[in-house]
Amino acid sequence: MKIARLFPRRTTATPDDALAFTTSPPKTLPDIDEVHVSVTFTYDMERAEQLAEAWHKTGLPVLMGGAAFNQPSGEFMPGRYLKQGYVITSRGCDNHCWFCSVPNREGGLRELEIKDGFNILDDNLLACSEKHIREVFEMLKRQPETPVFTGGLEAKLLKSWHVDLLRAVKPKRMYFAYDTPDDYDPLVQAGILLREGGISKASQSARCYVLIGYGGDTMENAEKRLCDAWAAGFFPFAMLYRDKKGDVREDWKQFQRLWARPQIINQKLKEGFNAKL
Repeated sequence: MKIARLFPRRTTATPDDALAFTTSPPKTLPDIDEVHVSVTFTYDMERAEQLAEAWHKTGLPVLMGGAAFNQPSGEFMPGRYLKQGYVITSRGCDNHCWFCSVPNREGGLRELEIKDGFNILDDNLLACSEKHIREVFEMLKRQPETPVFTGGLEAKLLKSWHVDLLRAVKPKRMYFAYDTPDDYDPLVQAGILLREGGISKASQSARCYVLIGYGGDTMENAEKRLCDAWAAGFFPFAMLYRDKKGDVREDWKQFQRLWARPQIINQKLKEGFNAKL
């Protein structure tokens, strides 16, 4: 079956093959059996519904799904809803963070059949069994591309044998998270483990998403957390909180942009630490 996939916005993870679309149907349609509209964020739902209506007019069957519908996902199919090379080897998480919809949508952690890919997007890879984790790293060793762990690694679960595996595959980037105050001490310990395991801070491969802009947050506090993540051994990136409507203040958007580009981040970190001297 030839499936056209329709996305309300293009991101770095959006498939780029001939049957992946982000617009209304072209005047000349390729050979298609049905259309799948994939919606990740609830705030993209209106755009997705508009696109679905436009594609309905072609007479093709149009199905809608994705994380925005709060329905559990099935087995991972490489290249279908994520660009080729992006891979998910497990779904779900046993944590229940206030800002995260994964446990409600996917339930507890479950391991999937491991497919080939280099950019790991698992909800919580380090919560998987040792057997599964080691098999994921064996898969990564076969890939021609340098591994990336975009899905995030939970600092409090990091162990020395994980670091051994990471050092062996030499990831280009691996992301941890500093979302709540109780994340910080585990982040510090994870930084120590990485450095003791030969993964230096200078390489900037160990990175950290820092949640900002939620209710009650201030830019002063957010900037302190970003600098603290750097002090713990991680290159920080601001992750701006969005509610179901996707609404954010313009000043927070501008703040986040300053903490999302490596050159600017380096300069701000230098300024921040010089100010403390």
